[in-house]
Amino acid sequence: MKVTNIKKTIRSTKRLTNILKVLSQFGFKEIIVDLGLDNFISRKKSSELPENHLDTSEYSRPVRMRKVLEELGPTYIKLGQILATRPDLIPLEWAEEFKNLQDNCSLVPFETIEKVLSQEFSGRLEHLFSSIEEVPLAAASMAQVHQAKLSDGSSVVIKVLLPRNRQLVEEDIALLEWLAQFVESYFSDLGYSPVAVAAEFSREITKEMNLLQEARSTEKLRRYFKDDPNISFPKVYREASTRNVLTMEEVKGRPLSAVDPATLTARERRTIVANGTDAVFKQCLHLGFFHADPHPGNIFLLPGQKLCFIDCGMTGHLDKNTAEQLIDLVAAISKGDIDKLCRVVIELTDVDPAVTDKRNFRSDLQVLASTFEDADLKQLDITKLLSDFFGMLQRYQIICPSDLILLTKALTTIEGVAEQFDPTFNVLAHVEPQIRQVVSKRYGLSALQHRLQKSMNDYIDLLENLPLDVQRILDQIRHKRLTLNLEMKRLEHVADKVDLASRLMGISMIISALIVGSSILILADSLSKKAGILGTLGVIGLLGAAIYSVGFVVSFLIPKKNE
Repeated sequence: MKVTNIKKTIRSTKRLTNILKVLSQFGFKEIIVDLGLDNFISRKKSSELPENHLDTSEYSRPVRMRKVLEELGPTYIKLGQILATRPDLIPLEWAEEFKNLQDNCSLVPFETIEKVLSQEFSGRLEHLFSSIEEVPLAAASMAQVHQAKLSDGSSVVIKVLLPRNRQLVEEDIALLEWLAQFVESYFSDLGYSPVAVAAEFSREITKEMNLLQEARSTEKLRRYFKDDPNISFPKVYREASTRNVLTMEEVKGRPLSAVDPATLTARERRTIVANGTDAVFKQCLHLGFFHADPHPGNIFLLPGQKLCFIDCGMTGHLDKNTAEQLIDLVAAISKGDIDKLCRVVIELTDVDPAVTDKRNFRSDLQVLASTFEDADLKQLDITKLLSDFFGMLQRYQIICPSDLILLTKALTTIEGVAEQFDPTFNVLAHVEPQIRQVVSKRYGLSALQHRLQKSMNDYIDLLENLPLDVQRILDQIRHKRLTLNLEMKRLEHVADKVDLASRLMGISMIISALIVGSSILILADSLSKKAGILGTLGVIGLLGAAIYSVGFVVSFLIPKKNE
């Protein structure tokens, strides 16, 4: 084994020991022992697992797990924050509790930040920046932000990924994936998949650990809104950005989280809410690429009630097919079309079609549809519709695409901002023209003509290629090269049954032969005038047959461990 692998294994073992101690400290020791996880650490350390110091009757499991994540540091805080947006992967009460996670991180000294910058911009740091503020503007679990000035005098902010975070996160991800597989192998009825949770976290954290990904997302949204007088995104300075450092223009404004709505006039509040709602719904419904975390801290208020969105690390993307399926979903629910709803569920997820054919599943869809059936677009609450729909899928343990959950999160978050600044603002009525435009694009006359023309072109292409395809098949048959590949699922179980049957038959024949042979020997000995060795051999044979038979029966009574 390589030295680096040995060191990595040692670090993982130490990290696992630390995780188990923290879990035990917050009341999860019984689960650790039941799972046998204490066997992965030394006997001495296993006996030293701390007892619970919290009253389990006072603190629920979700609360205690949140405290565990906060105690374990950056990777696990980020894990909880990501899972807070995925109620389809974990129970709803856990997702709600994880929204309360706090980044209790200490500030990294500027000397450390300066060392990172020097490594990232070797020999160029002094040429890029004329000054960098030593006191951080903000700090989180993964990065720290400092104000600075470029050599041309432009005011910027520098987001620096904290040192050693990347290595720590990569090691923690590997450990989490192993733990997820271990837990899932023991529990099949959790209501969610630990492996799916670990995979989703790995995808999201990998994106957020690459600041160039955030740079691309910011630039993309900035281009989309370049002609919008009310919405903007900060400029990214690519020459001063790397995988670990992101440099953007400093936004001269106040985050909405620092704005007291009472200090604004009714007209100003309504304008702010209208601009924010327009921006988010435009991203989600028209552009197909959206800021997935538009909370008040990520939206800056500029003069004239203009808004600037920052922190584009978490974004979602809807391709054309998914967007059309969402429109089909809204249309099917509003019309109460259960058959179409089932088809949409199959298209959006990887669910087995047999699930959608079950009576209780279709009954729940009917109840959901009845809530929104025949609703006018002005009264159709898209956010509630999507939330209820994905909540129903979760009850059937159907995992939804992450981007659709992020879409619901973005819409819910901006509606919360609207509620905070102007409770009288009717979001549904305001976005109704946008929704109507999207629906008309899908079901309007021109859209139907386009789809009909596309279908006709596909059929023409099929008919055009059909003679060539038939000729290829005939050529393969003529040259005896036609092969038929069949996938026989669960064939290994049939082979096991055949093997078991053959073994049973063999054992039965051996036992029968022993009994018959031994009986003949005993009979022959009894017919002889003088007792001899034949009778003794017969008795031994019968005893052997009896022992063999008992062992054969016992082997079936004792449960076997599955491979």
